[in-house]
Amino acid sequence: MAGGSTFVQAFTILFREGLEALLIIAALVAFLRRAGAEDRIAPVYAGAGAAALASLGMAWVFQTYFDGNHNDLMEAAVMLGAAALMFYMSGWLFVRQDPKAWQSDLNRLAERALGAGTVLSLAGIAFLAVFREGAETVLFLHALAKSANGFDGALFAGLGVAALALAAMFVAMQWLAVRLPLRPMFLLTSAFLFVMGLKLVGEAFQEFQEQTLIPVHNDGVPNFVTDIGFNGSWEALGTQGVLVLIALACLATYLARSNARGGDRAAGSKPARVAP
Repeated sequence: MAGGSTFVQAFTILFREGLEALLIIAALVAFLRRAGAEDRIAPVYAGAGAAALASLGMAWVFQTYFDGNHNDLMEAAVMLGAAALMFYMSGWLFVRQDPKAWQSDLNRLAERALGAGTVLSLAGIAFLAVFREGAETVLFLHALAKSANGFDGALFAGLGVAALALAAMFVAMQWLAVRLPLRPMFLLTSAFLFVMGLKLVGEAFQEFQEQTLIPVHNDGVPNFVTDIGFNGSWEALGTQGVLVLIALACLATYLARSNARGGDRAAGSKPARVAP
């Protein structure tokens, strides 16, 4: 029975903590592959790998100097940094959704558009997505190993099955991505990163609220808000609502400018009327 409990706990820890990071990385890799920029995928993997190593180091620091307790304020700062990068990349992808702009010469445009700054942002998102949960995951697994009298077979089996499940989800996302038209792929990735950014803002607020730096008022908040994993306080929801309004204002401005440019091009292409 103890072995079965250890298996379930190990599976749950790795799958739960790793799922969100994997979805983010898989979305970034799928976008790069679909955009014909496979050579730019390596920095994303490098960012995730560096975060895994940094997580081990940070877990050692927490275990050695903080009795195994992670720092809520540092975690909140990482979440806000990741959210900012996700909002930036969400807008970047939306602006570049036009398939004509990419498909006319996909490789050349991908090389130009995915410059060093953009690739660095992608690597930064991958790093922060893994790092924000990595150290905590290591501490959870270490505590589980201590309670189970060591890293036994059940614990390793739970970790192995969770890793296989995550890998299967990653492969499925890549398979789907290459079959989606280019515009929906860009729009879906843009929307996903924006929603994840909102979620991270709410999680950062929760860390601040646990430290009593931000008040908590949740009377009247519908239950489904917390059921889908969002912060169920009015403080977090109000901030997220402001961010949504800002995004909608930017979207309206972008569409208005795009329509104006389209009208100018159409007017410029009309033949001049010859006077009778």
